[in-house]
Amino acid sequence: MNTAERLPDAETTDLARDSATELSKLLARIPEADRARVQLDGTDLILPRDALALLRDILTEMAQGNAVTILPRHAELTTQEAANLLNVSRPHLIKLLEEGRIPFTRTGTHRRIRYQDLMAYKAERDRKSQDAMEELAKQAQELDMGY
Repeated sequence: MNTAERLPDAETTDLARDSATELSKLLARIPEADRARVQLDGTDLILPRDALALLRDILTEMAQGNAVTILPRHAELTTQEAANLLNVSRPHLIKLLEEGRIPFTRTGTHRRIRYQDLMAYKAERDRKSQDAMEELAKQAQELDMGY
């Protein structure tokens, strides 16, 4: 797990914004490229396209003033880490686990949640929320509420 502990300062935010913009343009201009050569202090590095796309996403987050954490998809999270990613309380997360809505394992007395299982739950939760919002907007239009 790699975590940036502090928020980027204004200079870093500006640099990240410019870099993300240029990297996005480059990736769009050459969609067939599966790797890129990057030079760092006179040393050539060959990076896979997926790493460049990930770097663009990291720079975009930094440009918005966010700290960034990188987790491998197979990572197991603590209940507090999982709650933080869902932006819910730890007790609420534990309730979701105990109801079987998110799979988990136990390591001794500690619950562990796979990152990919947590993201699957989040995607489904977000989809249901979006569907509900669309239904409310549809009802508001049918009732001529000005939406």
